[in-house]
Amino acid sequence: MATRVPPDLPAWALLREHYREVSARHLRELFSTDPQRARDLTFEAAGWRVDISKHRITRETIGLLIQLAEESGLVARREAMFRGERINTTEYRPVLHIALRLPRSRSLIVGDQDVVPQVHQVLDRMADFATRVRLGAWKGFTGERIRNVVNIGIGGSDLGPAMVHEALQFYADPNLRVRFVSNVDGSDLTLALRDLDPAATLFVVCSKTFTTLETMTNARSARAWLISKLGSERAIARHFVAVSTNEAAVREFGIAPENMFVFWDWVGGRYSVDSAIGLSVMIAIGPEAFREFLAGFHAMDEHFRSTPLHRNVPVLLGLLGVWYVNFFGCQTWAVVPYDHCLRRLPAYLQQLVMESNGKSVTLQGEAVSYATAPVVWGEPGTNGQHSFFQLLHQGTVLVPCDFIGFCEPQSDLLHHHDLLIANMLAQAEALAFGRSAEEVAARGVAPGLVPHRTFLGNRPSTILMAPKLTPRSLGALIALYEHAVFTQGAIWNINSFDQWGVELGKELAERIAPELCTDQDVQHDASTTQWILYYRERRARERRGEKIPPRAH
Repeated sequence: MATRVPPDLPAWALLREHYREVSARHLRELFSTDPQRARDLTFEAAGWRVDISKHRITRETIGLLIQLAEESGLVARREAMFRGERINTTEYRPVLHIALRLPRSRSLIVGDQDVVPQVHQVLDRMADFATRVRLGAWKGFTGERIRNVVNIGIGGSDLGPAMVHEALQFYADPNLRVRFVSNVDGSDLTLALRDLDPAATLFVVCSKTFTTLETMTNARSARAWLISKLGSERAIARHFVAVSTNEAAVREFGIAPENMFVFWDWVGGRYSVDSAIGLSVMIAIGPEAFREFLAGFHAMDEHFRSTPLHRNVPVLLGLLGVWYVNFFGCQTWAVVPYDHCLRRLPAYLQQLVMESNGKSVTLQGEAVSYATAPVVWGEPGTNGQHSFFQLLHQGTVLVPCDFIGFCEPQSDLLHHHDLLIANMLAQAEALAFGRSAEEVAARGVAPGLVPHRTFLGNRPSTILMAPKLTPRSLGALIALYEHAVFTQGAIWNINSFDQWGVELGKELAERIAPELCTDQDVQHDASTTQWILYYRERRARERRGEKIPPRAH
């Protein structure tokens, strides 16, 4: 594709001029002058109903954003991904998370190989193993049934399965405890293991290379814990399985190759929960529910690929992100799920959005002259209403919000759910329309309090609703956000599928780690050197049993 700079595209210039007109208009006016606005700006996709009418846009805005997508080559780049072309140019790889959820009857040829049979071969092996664990046919070293599963990974090997397991707790086997360990802080592993019976515990170690520092540090400590409790290294073969591509390292660890589940270099970590990385989830919810999860992904994939851009929900949400980041200057985006089980979704989306599009160079390696990914954050409703919503309503920064809800509750407390959804709809209404000073005064509020009780409104939000939180609707929701991120990356002309920004800190950490425990010379900047020496001194004195007084300043 030809090199191009987004701000030089005709649609970008038109949007810049259009912004001057639209930014001065209030959502009250946009609704009052367009009776069909809510109906016309609500769309359906893979079981989700998505309302973008409370955004500071007009039909002209959408037309210009679609023009921008067309001028940016979005359609061609989308087709290149679905064809298996190497669109991850810095690592020279295809980007084929969409292959992980293709039905068995489909094919996707990459090079001279159809990858779909490979995907289903792994899924079938996962299903067989998960079923044996769930039925008690897979037993531990002492003959105990597995009752605990501990997933050890980090990044996409943790955030994805941890979020999905949390979201689908009502579908999980209540006789299985599933925990997730990621942080190299020993407290994470210690707390996860302290009440578990080692004879009934299975570890799923997720690392593509089986060399990831945090994951393998935790895995080796878990291995030592298990051996110390069960008294034999032979126990490893019955209590550890691996999700990896490095058979030699897996075998050396003590895991039999038949207990290794592979995935491929065309699956990025943050896009991998529907691969073998989801093994812990499949054990928890069962193979049938996991396949429904994949079906939800695929349904949204089909919508993204085949629906015209002006009705394409992932495309529209991605374009709205561009609209606010590049024209309104918004630097953050809030995600507020009105379902307690989705409380890990904002953390999951932080990685998806910020690791994918937190880039400052183009596909051609040139510095960008425009903003890219926003900071993503959020908490479940109604909790967030009692913390950060004050800023959303009356603060000095504009924060677009996604409100995510479901018509049917997962619990039997139906009146709770009615109140929950009432709050979600009320917050979106209040953010959009506010309450004017005149309206406040008319309610009898004392004049001195009127400014404090006034809500300016005009704060944009999206409402996304599905009938119920199920494996299928969750898969579709994840895919919706994946493709919205893809859309933004195409507009910004960046590579959404590498993550070189995480490498430098990891490299320096490996250099610093031995320096903390030895007397070798330290060659860093003055601040880092000071902290290394301070840490050394404190640890050395603690090891000698000295009482360390507070340092005077």
